[in-house]
Amino acid sequence: MPGDYKISQSLTSANLLQRPFLCHSDGALELPDLGYLNAQAIAREIKTGGGLPLRFATPNGDADYEQRAFETGVVATRVDNWHDAFNALVWLNFPLSKAALNAAHLSSRKTNSNERGQRGRARDVLTQFDECGVIFASTNPALWLALRAHQWSEVFVTRRAELLATTRFIVFGHGSLDALRAPFVGLCGKAIFVTVHGDSLDEIDVNNFFALDNALARRVTSTNWQTEAVQPLPLLGIPGATIENQNATYYQNSLQFRPPR
Repeated sequence: MPGDYKISQSLTSANLLQRPFLCHSDGALELPDLGYLNAQAIAREIKTGGGLPLRFATPNGDADYEQRAFETGVVATRVDNWHDAFNALVWLNFPLSKAALNAAHLSSRKTNSNERGQRGRARDVLTQFDECGVIFASTNPALWLALRAHQWSEVFVTRRAELLATTRFIVFGHGSLDALRAPFVGLCGKAIFVTVHGDSLDEIDVNNFFALDNALARRVTSTNWQTEAVQPLPLLGIPGATIENQNATYYQNSLQFRPPR
């Protein structure tokens, strides 16, 4: 996306995972304001899950975030708040997927909440992905199966060249994007697999997410979130997220790269 806001924060290795959303051509970051975000939403004609034009506005204390977005098109966005700014920027880059998540949240309330008003598993998993999600976009499902089996060294060391050639990791969750401003060992996302074609990998590399957004939106809409399992993924294990993970021994730390249960 075009970056026309000013520079304030230097890019670190972990910040490379934020680049699709906030990176300038000179590699620096800054918090965008509501004016910029709304201008982008209008220009892109983005709609929320209820089909209404997306707008970013300060929170209404009496309004529920998902319901307000669905019924009015307004996404609550606190001023000078990185967490909410990343949420808005994900909306701008993945509008179909965020709208699908918004609709899925409202649908799950009707079908999966129990009699005592508790959220239900579907809403919990949807929230996990919305906040902490990572897209494992790949032409290689075998690598995803190995990741699901916690074969960390197999995926990230032995088959690292294959991984880099066939797979892209996109941090989708705005909570994780915010946490990457001050990354720490053990920082974990929640990944899902999205099948892509080779051409889509080239598009992702230049931050063109049109095809991936369509694929992820279909994945969100077709998934039974009551039974879906999201994969824990140590974010600093993603190639390039930290200089240290170039060393094979990095992935032997069982506190961060845990064996399967």
